[in-house]
Amino acid sequence: MDRVTDRASSPATPASAAEGTPAEAPAAEAPAAEGAPAGPAPALLAPLLSAEGQALLAELRDHDPAGELAVATRLRRDHPAELVSAALAQARLRQRAVAKFGARDAYRMYFTPNGVEQATRGAVAAHRAARFRALVTPADGGTPRVTDPRVTAPRVTDLCCGIGGDAIELARAGLAVSAVDIDPLTCEIARTNLRTLMPGGPPVTVTRADVLEYDLTGAEALFIDPARRGGRGRIFNPEAYSPPLSWAVEAVRRVGTGAIKIAPGIPHELVPDDFEAEWISYGGDVKEAVLWHRPGAVVPGTRRATLLSSGATVTLTGRGLPDPPVRRTGRFLYEPDGAVIRAHLVAEVAEELDGGLIDETIAYITADEARPTPYATAYEITDELPFHLKRLKALLREREVGVLTVKKRGSAVEPEELRRRMKLKGPHAATVFLTRAAGAPTMLIGRPVGA
Repeated sequence: MDRVTDRASSPATPASAAEGTPAEAPAAEAPAAEGAPAGPAPALLAPLLSAEGQALLAELRDHDPAGELAVATRLRRDHPAELVSAALAQARLRQRAVAKFGARDAYRMYFTPNGVEQATRGAVAAHRAARFRALVTPADGGTPRVTDPRVTAPRVTDLCCGIGGDAIELARAGLAVSAVDIDPLTCEIARTNLRTLMPGGPPVTVTRADVLEYDLTGAEALFIDPARRGGRGRIFNPEAYSPPLSWAVEAVRRVGTGAIKIAPGIPHELVPDDFEAEWISYGGDVKEAVLWHRPGAVVPGTRRATLLSSGATVTLTGRGLPDPPVRRTGRFLYEPDGAVIRAHLVAEVAEELDGGLIDETIAYITADEARPTPYATAYEITDELPFHLKRLKALLREREVGVLTVKKRGSAVEPEELRRRMKLKGPHAATVFLTRAAGAPTMLIGRPVGA
């Protein structure tokens, strides 16, 4: 169903011996235990996929990293030291991955440290995969564009596939996948993860190749996730991505359909005019931005904010509204979701709330009425004071506030330092906003609506 190949090959080519040489693997079959795919064990993962490795991973599933030294000492009495070290490292990575993939998937998958750090959260990847499915499926319900008659599902070429998280969700959406990465171990892990989680899914191939040299002839749709971290940490210049953003944009244009994952802080002026830009948050935290392209199906220049949670998905689309007016602070303050702010759609939310800004440079919306909205969190404001820490301390002491949530926008004060200086004591809770109102440093005290 899936295969690792070692040369640049057309994504439309069927998985066969002609496609390239599969990665070497031991002749022994890996056991069909949880987390171990059926079939030959990949060379670099073989120890962990052996019966002994699987038993160790099962035993270490819920281990406490704080007691790892004692655990390692005990296990090395009965198992090779290298295998114990590898199993402990993989167990730690799986525990970290639960937050992104959920326990059901994470404890069956395999990871590298960079793979966990850079992988897309499962819910975000599933949302993107659903959009891909909609893009390549005709609106009239007709037959999707498929270039290989031997494959019935539309195929997405996943460049820079990493450990396979996005490829898994694309396959779950019913799409065939050609996954490509340059790193041999990463390719083995991607193949293993796909075989484990999608044993009966659409056709999937994993190819080890430099994406800059990969043959895109016959590709139907592209997903490109450029590396945005280097030896010194995050890369903020899109042309320093690997591959560069300009290369990714031209590749998608040539194929005609595709998406490019980028950092959410990208300046809007760098978004190509013939692409849509979507900012995505999960649980209130901004996770990524995606550039979408398909003539006739994607409206060029559109800005979207998509908010994902465990229970719902909502999307706000820009309408090109002017900046909201600045007005006095009303009874309620709204803090827009980060995706709304990144997408420059605060004006759309302010119009919905019949509100305005407290300052022309600050993305807080104020209004006189409480209105439900999925795009912002509402707070009832009880006090508005000029910035003065002694006055704030006295007010909190008077109201017996023992739990203080500090939010800031347009202020240099560090929340932890502020809480330390307040010497909080009491049974009550409050929220303080350190910000600016009409250009002046201001403190707004309140509580979440409904609290």
